[in-house]
Amino acid sequence: MTEAEVPAGGPTAPPAPVGPRLVRIYRHFRSPGWAWVVAVIATLVVSLTEPLIPALLQPLLDRGFRQRDLPLWTVPVALVLLFGVRGMATFMAQVALAKVTHESLLRLRQALFGKLLSGRLALFQEQSASSLANTVVYEVQNGALLLVGALLTLARDSLTLLALLGYLLFLNWKLTLIVGCLFPAVALVMRGLSRRLYGLTRSSQQATDDLAYVVEENVLAHRDIRLQGAQADQARRFTHLGERLRRLSIKSTSAASAMTPLTQLLTAVALAAVISIALLQGDGGAQAASVGSFVAFVTAMLMLVAPIKHLSELSGPITRGMAAIERGLDLLDQVPEELGGTYRCARARGFIRFDQVTVRFSDEVRPALNGVCLDIAAGETVALVGSSGAGKTTLVNLLPRFVEARSGRVCLDGHPLADWHLNDLRAQLAYVSQHVVLLSGSVADNVALGQPCDRERVLRCLEAANLQQWMAELPQGMDTPVGHNAMQLSGGQRQRLAIARALYKDAPVLILDEATSALDGDSERAVQEALERLMRGRTTLVVAHRLSTVQHADRIVVLEAGRIVEIGDHGSLLARPEGHYARLYRSGLREGSAPSEAPVA
Repeated sequence: MTEAEVPAGGPTAPPAPVGPRLVRIYRHFRSPGWAWVVAVIATLVVSLTEPLIPALLQPLLDRGFRQRDLPLWTVPVALVLLFGVRGMATFMAQVALAKVTHESLLRLRQALFGKLLSGRLALFQEQSASSLANTVVYEVQNGALLLVGALLTLARDSLTLLALLGYLLFLNWKLTLIVGCLFPAVALVMRGLSRRLYGLTRSSQQATDDLAYVVEENVLAHRDIRLQGAQADQARRFTHLGERLRRLSIKSTSAASAMTPLTQLLTAVALAAVISIALLQGDGGAQAASVGSFVAFVTAMLMLVAPIKHLSELSGPITRGMAAIERGLDLLDQVPEELGGTYRCARARGFIRFDQVTVRFSDEVRPALNGVCLDIAAGETVALVGSSGAGKTTLVNLLPRFVEARSGRVCLDGHPLADWHLNDLRAQLAYVSQHVVLLSGSVADNVALGQPCDRERVLRCLEAANLQQWMAELPQGMDTPVGHNAMQLSGGQRQRLAIARALYKDAPVLILDEATSALDGDSERAVQEALERLMRGRTTLVVAHRLSTVQHADRIVVLEAGRIVEIGDHGSLLARPEGHYARLYRSGLREGSAPSEAPVA
């Protein structure tokens, strides 16, 4: 394996023993129990009836054609009945296992999706959206289908092999011992190739994730890529990763495909030796076998080839299936849940305290916030301004616990956020950010997101967000689907929908993070009145670049390099000509903005 083919995190470790890994997987595929019972019994029927096929040939050859002491219809009818029973048993085994597979797969997907909804937020920083979606939707399904199909083959053909060997021992135990020499050689071949295949499979999964991430990035950034003329660079990047995946896929296929010809060669050698010895025994007078027993023995030997071939081919599907499912189980078992407290409250008053709060991200040299102390009274509107990277968004993200403080504490109504039950804590917050995310569904669904949909209330919120004219133009009104990520909506429409959602939630604490950044002057003036109604009676934190959205705040907090450097209202801060706020204000004027529109952050 070349350096480019080693997965992230270093070379792939040797696989753990198969037994414990299968037990771990079985815990998620163990019900409904009756389906497993049906599958096991049906598989036993199929396997144990396999030797009956050559057994029916022996009396036919020894007596049926020569002595005519058997009715002519006996063997044909027996064959039809035999294959009828085998066919019904095969059908029942496959249907029962399909029920086990798909019902268990549904539960596993539900658990994985629940983990995405409740797992630590660091998960979304460590893995891309395409990787997570690939694991939840495709990896576990492909892995389950591969693994269950392979295990069915393993059980059926192993039992068939044992049944045929038992029949061969009954016919001629000396010749059968020769067959036993085949299995250690096959086991050694499968062991060596399986270890190589495991490493290649994990590397291929990582390469697939990398390739999917390139596609995801280019879909999300398609406008910027075209604007920058970066299509050729991205095409080369895609080709490089695609070539890496191609090499790994070919190596995986080669490792899996090598098992069949090697096993068949070993089987052919053993079969040739058996037939040779059987023919020599046939010249031994008293030890000579009858025609029927000789044909039955050779037929059973030939029938051994198929299960041995199938078993030799199982290493690839089992390895790929286990590796795929284990990715999902790793996500399920290794990603911790978000931790919340036990304090419950239906509606908070809205008093917020930041007490010596320090936040440091692992990739930053200096803290994002450094010893921040700030009290915000219930119902007060506080604007946060400062240069880019000053810590404004980090500060407001502490409230829903999207960011955790390294030291210090944040309290709501005197209770540390860590003591709040997470659902109750987040129920107190309405959040309108500059990056509005709308889910697939109707306009009404997006406004009432997470709450029962009251259509009259939805309509009032849409009107309060100045969307009544837009609503009148929609073909289905509030029932109109917004489409995939609402790409057909303008930035202003998307943000006003987010404001309508915040109005509908009616939470006591409101966070506006660049809530009007995508609005032009006319749209901003139209929605400003709605924002003022939304802010009335609520504790509000406003992060904004435009002066018009902060100049009427009760207090303005100026941050610089993660620290609070000034606090006051608009007039008092401007009265300090050398202060940070005044400099930001003058910087906006130098860019040609009117005083009422000057960017301050």
